[in-house]
Amino acid sequence: MGKGVTCMLLQCTVSKAFAARVKLAKPTLPSQFSRPLLRRFTGAPLNTSFGSNRNTWYNYCGSRALEAKMSTTELTDRSGSVPTKDGEAKLAGLRSAMRECAHGLGTGVEAYIIPSEDAHMSEYAPECDNRRHFVSGFTGSAGTAVVTTAKAALWTDGRYFLQAEQELGEGWELMRSGVPGTPEISQFLAKEVSEGGFVGIDPFLHTTESARKLEAELKAAGRRLVPIYGGNLVDAVWAEARPPPPKAPLYVHPVELAGASAREKIESLQREVSAAGAEALLLTMLDEVAWALNLRGGDVDYNPVFVSYALLRNGAMTLYVDREKVTGEVEEHLRDNGVVLKPYEDIVDDLQALAGGGSKIMVDPAKVSYAIVQQIEAAWQQAQAGKKRKAPDSAEGCDPSKPPIVEGASPVAMAKAMKNEKEAAGMREAHRRDGIVLAKCFHRIEKHIAAGGSLTEVEVDEWITALRREQPGFKQPSFPTIAGEGPNGAVIHYRAAPNSCRTVSKSSMLLVDSGGQYDCGTTDVTRTMHFGEPSQHQVATFTAVLKGHIALATAVFPPGTPGIAIDAMARRPLWSMGLNYRHGTGQPPRDGTRRRRGAQRPRGPADHQHPVLQHDPPQGEHDRQQRARVL
Repeated sequence: MGKGVTCMLLQCTVSKAFAARVKLAKPTLPSQFSRPLLRRFTGAPLNTSFGSNRNTWYNYCGSRALEAKMSTTELTDRSGSVPTKDGEAKLAGLRSAMRECAHGLGTGVEAYIIPSEDAHMSEYAPECDNRRHFVSGFTGSAGTAVVTTAKAALWTDGRYFLQAEQELGEGWELMRSGVPGTPEISQFLAKEVSEGGFVGIDPFLHTTESARKLEAELKAAGRRLVPIYGGNLVDAVWAEARPPPPKAPLYVHPVELAGASAREKIESLQREVSAAGAEALLLTMLDEVAWALNLRGGDVDYNPVFVSYALLRNGAMTLYVDREKVTGEVEEHLRDNGVVLKPYEDIVDDLQALAGGGSKIMVDPAKVSYAIVQQIEAAWQQAQAGKKRKAPDSAEGCDPSKPPIVEGASPVAMAKAMKNEKEAAGMREAHRRDGIVLAKCFHRIEKHIAAGGSLTEVEVDEWITALRREQPGFKQPSFPTIAGEGPNGAVIHYRAAPNSCRTVSKSSMLLVDSGGQYDCGTTDVTRTMHFGEPSQHQVATFTAVLKGHIALATAVFPPGTPGIAIDAMARRPLWSMGLNYRHGTGQPPRDGTRRRRGAQRPRGPADHQHPVLQHDPPQGEHDRQQRARVL
């Protein structure tokens, strides 16, 4: 058997009184940079003129600097910082922009797709990039909006069905992804867009992989996908109300916590790039840039990352970032590790120069934007056309039949997943500190309720956050705390608000999902408690979830085992009760850059070939009734 034991970071902070009352059943062990492009990056009105000034395009990717908003009230206010009223007026404005927009095949589109992501495919984007939220009112972190000349629809997964029902604005239809009878986006567009009609996208907000897939599906249906470089159409509606760019300073992540210097990481990545037959590697994901360079920032709420690109070539890394964020300490750190600092807006010019010269650039099609790849391809095609005019057959080692792009998974993803000794120790320390916080908080809650008191979901959030502030190295919450009493616990990414929250009492079942960003690691911990007598169904559900954890914790499997096989182990006890949960089972433990996604999630075809740490949150749930987690 290979090194395939799944490791879980469990914290035994569940209320002792609750554990005694539940009397768990004995667990068994289940088996071309144009002016329109400049306007697109700045987010300015479509008729704005910048002349030859390329430096203005940075504003596109910005947001206001992250401020430490610790109280629940502030967090709730922050979630409303993007306007959600006047939904019909927003749709009318967007449809007007759709009629007038110019693209490579003409003018106007019959549909426009608005994803959740920013230009770096971030799960949590800067405020100015929350376009889907602005136009639809839906605040969940996952979902895609589609607006046609007559309809507006939002696709999201089972985690957000209840939330979307509550938040979608006027004129919107909820499309429940994964539910039988729900059309895919391409199927919906094939029906709503006329034969030969255009479907528009902002190519900076879609990965190369997803754009190609959608393009093929629409082509098969007789419709055409067109990238719009003249500016994001939602931004044209948002206009002056759109938040400003971020300006939070960068800071150094100590090598004592990283376990390896930035120079060492760069050397290791260069070996991976050379082995893949490439000369350069483009990093576009913010957490990957932060990890590779041992830097942190504050451009995105709850995630210590910064808007940037990184380009590795010939053993040297270049960081493209707003220079105003670079402190003297950071500049010295970069210099000591051989990293060149350049303005954020220079990335496309440099990639085009490399492509024009025939240098092979490695990109991850599942992460890099369609716009970046199109720009590389355009530069290469232009260079090839010039070479053919001057000296036919003189490609200088570059295959003239295709662009010099090497597509493959980013080598940073697995490097981040395989924790070194210092990283693993830091993560354990982060969980130790957070365990202290939760033990104190739950003891306080239980004691308060036993004495006849009660408290609101908002107060639960406030108590946990206050206790985290007392811990050394605490930076900020890693996501908005989810404190759901009773039916609110069934809303997977529920967020309590002062004017609508429920009260926790002796008859309550309370789910608390919270986490913190510490200097040494990131936590995300969920606990379910009952402060009176739980029902037999609640006991059975809780026990089934525990069995799922035990199945994962004791699993031993050979190298190459697909993640989907492991996923089934966690679900089996719930399946036997006719229950399930509508999301993936695992996610990587947090590493101080962001709290989700990773190479080893047991939900897709990724193989478990290396020893990695795994965070497994299986849960049992009922719509509008309850949700139980052990982790």
